[in-house]
Amino acid sequence: MSIIGSISRYGADIRRARREARSLRRLNSLPPEIQKDIGWPAGSDEQIRALHSAFLARR
Repeated sequence: MSIIGSISRYGADIRRARREARSLRRLNSLPPEIQKDIGWPAGSDEQIRALHSAFLARR
């Protein structure tokens, strides 16, 4: 792969990470009753960590 392709892929990874972080911040900023309705956070600390890691997993 060329250097330009590598830089492009790196930029795409940064954009994806920023979008996912923004989504997490928005979900965490919702009122508690709405978070509960949509199942966010999942419940126990272990479930929350699993949900966050699945949400932020590399694709």
